[in-house]
Amino acid sequence: MRFDMKIRKRKKAVIRKMILIAACCPLLLLIGFAILIVSAKIAGPMDIPVTRPAIFYDNSGQVIGKWDTDNRHWIDIEKMAPSIKLATLAIEDRRFFRHHGFDFRRVVQSALVDMRSLSKAQGASTITMQYAKNLFLTNDKTWMRKVSEVFYTMRLEMNESKKDILEGYLNTIYYGHGAYGAEAAAQIYFNRHANDLSLAQSSMLAGIPNGPSLYSPLIHYDMAKKRQRIVLDTMVKSGFLTRKRADIAYHAPLNLVHQKQGAGSSAEKAPYFQDAVRRELTERLHISRKMLASGGLKVYTTLDMDTQTSAEYWLKHTIPDQSKIQTALVALDPKNGGVVAMIGGRDYQESPYNRAISARRSPGSAFKPFLYYAALRNGFTPSTRLKSEPTAFAFDDGRSSYRPNNFGGYYADKPITMAQALALSDNVFAVKTHLAIGMNQLVSAARRAGISSPLAPIPSLALGSKPVSVLELARGYATFANQGGRIQPALITKVTDRRGHLLYEWKPEKKQVLNRQASFVLSQMMTGIFDRRLNGYTHVTGGPVADVLTHKIAAKTGSTATDSWMAGFTPDLVTAVWVGYDRNVTINASPDSGYAKTIWSHVMESALSGTPKNHFKPPKGVVQVSIDPKSGLRAGKGCEGRPTYFIKGTEPSAYCGEPKKKQPVGKKKQKSLLDRLFHWWR
Repeated sequence: MRFDMKIRKRKKAVIRKMILIAACCPLLLLIGFAILIVSAKIAGPMDIPVTRPAIFYDNSGQVIGKWDTDNRHWIDIEKMAPSIKLATLAIEDRRFFRHHGFDFRRVVQSALVDMRSLSKAQGASTITMQYAKNLFLTNDKTWMRKVSEVFYTMRLEMNESKKDILEGYLNTIYYGHGAYGAEAAAQIYFNRHANDLSLAQSSMLAGIPNGPSLYSPLIHYDMAKKRQRIVLDTMVKSGFLTRKRADIAYHAPLNLVHQKQGAGSSAEKAPYFQDAVRRELTERLHISRKMLASGGLKVYTTLDMDTQTSAEYWLKHTIPDQSKIQTALVALDPKNGGVVAMIGGRDYQESPYNRAISARRSPGSAFKPFLYYAALRNGFTPSTRLKSEPTAFAFDDGRSSYRPNNFGGYYADKPITMAQALALSDNVFAVKTHLAIGMNQLVSAARRAGISSPLAPIPSLALGSKPVSVLELARGYATFANQGGRIQPALITKVTDRRGHLLYEWKPEKKQVLNRQASFVLSQMMTGIFDRRLNGYTHVTGGPVADVLTHKIAAKTGSTATDSWMAGFTPDLVTAVWVGYDRNVTINASPDSGYAKTIWSHVMESALSGTPKNHFKPPKGVVQVSIDPKSGLRAGKGCEGRPTYFIKGTEPSAYCGEPKKKQPVGKKKQKSLLDRLFHWWR
């Protein structure tokens, strides 16, 4: 009995405590609310932030754009059509002029609806609350943000008139397609001013902010019409309209502007580059969007407008307007990695997708320089000769075979030098080299040079079968241009706040990852694609644009069934160009395959105008020898000589035209390393 009494007493004590806590909660809430009211009153009027988007500058200090390219046009509320004000009030906050920032009746109604539907279907935010959030807060769903929202709402209501709050709201709310505010939205959707909006147009606009992408009449017309009907019905319930006028407005023509307009403008300078800068600011430098939108920051970039303008000009004048083919280009300074030009597609308005950074395509023979660098580090020289003929290669311990083809089905059917194989883009020579040195050697060389996309030690990797980005390939070539020094591509040199205080400063870094001598010898081999002295069973691949160039440039072409590439460099500039279709459509042999070469050659020549014709300087440990292109031997009497660089000690000693020394009777000729390596093929 006593035990039962104790249990009852404990239960009563717990119940009393729960009742006391329940009674205190409203009291505590009231006290907290009172504290917020007093704090808001003491804090006084707020400085409504003026929009100061970050300004972007090129490498000469000229303005090229800003963080916020959206349409914002602040206008007085008197210059807005009455219908847009009434429609907004009806759908967003019909008791706006009767509450003091918080509509408690709407909160209760919203809660009841949510409980019945077991979802958060109803919102209870007033116009003042939404305006406060737009001005000062993020979209974080935390208790602290909610408290801050209440605090800022109180300050607005205490210190601003209802007219000013409504004006501010109607000038800052987002209507989709880059339009902030009723004036910008009226121009985007209807090509007219907010003062000239009809009731039909106003009721359509008022429904969009609830879901700008869902209710855009330019994208989802049917959904937008359903939302317009809800707005008009709410206006009728609010006493702003008669049912007859609402029905007439619903069926009235909207006169929509059917051309979709994005955030970027066709007149915007280097739009793909600027998009990449915006991404760098938020993702790498971790600068908040709020600070970038209104903090008055200055962002100094690596962009060279002369090079960018030249690239855009040659793209436009090379590819016909009616063609659906796409292109991408990256030009950078190899000494520090600064990107001086970037094109991510033919028309930013039509497609803002940046193919220079985000797309990955097979580079074809443009990948061979990484292979031949590895070969130079594994016993090959520019004079090494291998036979160019149709060949089936066995690999994976004989369990698999691979049969590459030369372009057009042409073969020398005799030995050619590595220098000539690179100039003619001989595929059989490349695969023989790849297998001879070990397939992991190419993977390792490409990785060290800066290729980060997935690679695999397979025979076809020698022919660029694994996709890379245009920026990646440019970075890899920059490593050769730097004689083995790898850089990190950069877009931004400095960021300052509006008072000039430094927030970020670029510090270029270069890491020596490849052998200097081998990198230089490779770069000089790559100049051979323009040298007709290396013509053989076919022509050098750079021949069609060789006459455009007046500077000494190292380069390589690349092609697959769906991609055309041209990439090359001097010690001062690297440029990589890709041309192809977005969905891997087969490109035409002519003229599609020639676009990349034309764009690349003209951009390089324009950018290098006024600079010395040859900026390549050989490092210590390399020698220049006059070589007969056909035999790979030193040029002797009756042989045409071509200057060729070698790592010191690997240059040939024999001369072409000399009689072969007879092998003494009874002695076998010692097989060379390459003879032994290829013995198993025969």
